[in-house]
Amino acid sequence: MSGRKRSLSREGSESVASASAERRKATPDAAASLDGMDATAPAFRDKPVSFVRRSGRMSEAQDRAWAELSPFYLLPVERATATTSVKPGSAVDPAAVYGRSARLVVEIGSGQGHQIVSAAAAHPDTDFLAVEVFTAGLARTMLDADREGVKNLRLVEANAPEALEHLLPAASVDELWVFFPDPWHKNKHTKRRLVAPEFARIAAHAIRPGGTLRLATDWQDYADQMRDVLDDAPGFERAFAGEWAERFEGRVLTAFERKGLRVGRDIRDLTYTRVSP
Repeated sequence: MSGRKRSLSREGSESVASASAERRKATPDAAASLDGMDATAPAFRDKPVSFVRRSGRMSEAQDRAWAELSPFYLLPVERATATTSVKPGSAVDPAAVYGRSARLVVEIGSGQGHQIVSAAAAHPDTDFLAVEVFTAGLARTMLDADREGVKNLRLVEANAPEALEHLLPAASVDELWVFFPDPWHKNKHTKRRLVAPEFARIAAHAIRPGGTLRLATDWQDYADQMRDVLDDAPGFERAFAGEWAERFEGRVLTAFERKGLRVGRDIRDLTYTRVSP
């Protein structure tokens, strides 16, 4: 969930029509959900998002993964205004998606998938959903998942709050992971941070009572903000004693965490329990 552009509401330079054509060329099945969109619909949102998409080039292996593996791993999404939006009222049935009823863990900003592929491989009795907006990261995730023989993982290319609010049924998530989201550390950009009061409301909608929200960051002021937001959120209560939670033992050491440690930043974990209203 990274990005450093000044534009607040435009998703790069992709239009809905061009994105649809690109996806259809690569994977007709996975792109089918884009065909129902109005090609003249604006590709702009009226609110800032926590990312800026870039049209990075994919390797030959990633292109092949997208073409061959996305029909299984990538969930089709009905779009609203922008290319990573989710149409209200288009919720999926997790039991139908995974072919069973099981615990569901969702990771927001899964990047290249190191965390969620490792977790899915280690816990075949649990279902996992990776939410990411960067195509190259999704392709890498599919490659690694296929290499590990992981079948209990699905991916969605979508803006995370919209996926939580519109794609997943209420109270369907057992654990929600937000690990090292973009800190947007400049003062003029902090309004783009994902973890804000509105996110707490949406997360509470998606997580079942008794479920868990796990967060981690290497930026102290963002850790403070996360804690303030979740402490004030009526749908959550702390699941840790003291100032910070213990490091989540199920979190693999990714490049983001290594970088933070290398430059001397403290890694802050937070864990909250979803409480009944």
